[in-house]
Amino acid sequence: MWTGHWVRHLEFDWDSPVWRPWRSLLARGRTLIRYDWRGFGLSDRQGVEFSLEKHVDDLAAVVQAVGSKRFVLFASSGGGVSAMVYAARHPEQVDRLILYGSPSRGRMLRGETAGQAAERETLLKIIEVGWSSEMPAYDQFFTRLHMPDASAEQFRSYYELLRRTASPTNVVALLRAYFQSDALDAVPQIRCPTLVLHARQDAMIPFDEGRLIASLIPGARFVPLESRNHILLETEPAWRQFVEALDDFLPPPSAHPTVALDELTAREREVLELIAQGSDNVRIANRLRISEKTVRNHVSLIFGKLGVNSRAEAVARARDAGFGHRVVL
Repeated sequence: MWTGHWVRHLEFDWDSPVWRPWRSLLARGRTLIRYDWRGFGLSDRQGVEFSLEKHVDDLAAVVQAVGSKRFVLFASSGGGVSAMVYAARHPEQVDRLILYGSPSRGRMLRGETAGQAAERETLLKIIEVGWSSEMPAYDQFFTRLHMPDASAEQFRSYYELLRRTASPTNVVALLRAYFQSDALDAVPQIRCPTLVLHARQDAMIPFDEGRLIASLIPGARFVPLESRNHILLETEPAWRQFVEALDDFLPPPSAHPTVALDELTAREREVLELIAQGSDNVRIANRLRISEKTVRNHVSLIFGKLGVNSRAEAVARARDAGFGHRVVL
């Protein structure tokens, strides 16, 4: 289960040179469940409330929808706050916890100076005023904070993703709630094996926050990464250290029945493609001009061949294999 950074989009992440390596790494030999934050990406964007409890509830809703009984929880940046609260509350579900670049609490609770408070409000004003501007300077400023060492391609794709991800109203509302979130009391209650990784020169979340979290979780392993990027990039040396730390911490992945995809009939592949695009059985039946009962039979056969028990698992497996973007005639 990946609860990550808010600059994410379930559809456009597939083509992102920033997020594609993350997705490929976490899905390697595993089923990866990911979702858009409330108010962002493909989620509803109107009338959204933001708070730590709302984000914990969202994570719980995804877990329930997927039907996972026990899983590895991977969280990065602001997603780590809700992940730590969830792991503390649900020790029976979280088998292992991985935190990358996460804070224990928002910056307003970490003892801001007057200058830091003014800087915070300036950042929010830049987002509020500049997000809808056609001038790239606003996007570039925000991207530079997250990834100062990004390549030209990574830089461009990220600030384009910013505009596709959210409205300025939701970004400001989210960050205001995020700056006041507090998981510090929950951190010592986490009992699952935990890996904490943090870039030494992270400009968004202080390195000391990662070290504090690791010191409060019994038995946690802390791995400092030699990077200036808040969002780690595949092209930097610290990425290899990141990958090795994950490989050492996680159990060996079980082999997915990839051959099962080759065993699907042409019609089953069409149905799976539409499932991956989010279509329900009625829409699939209308699209393929077949009965809903026939669709249900195809879905049952697909689930059996893929070795999954739910539609959410089938969607995750299909999208990991590249489904979800093809045209079904």
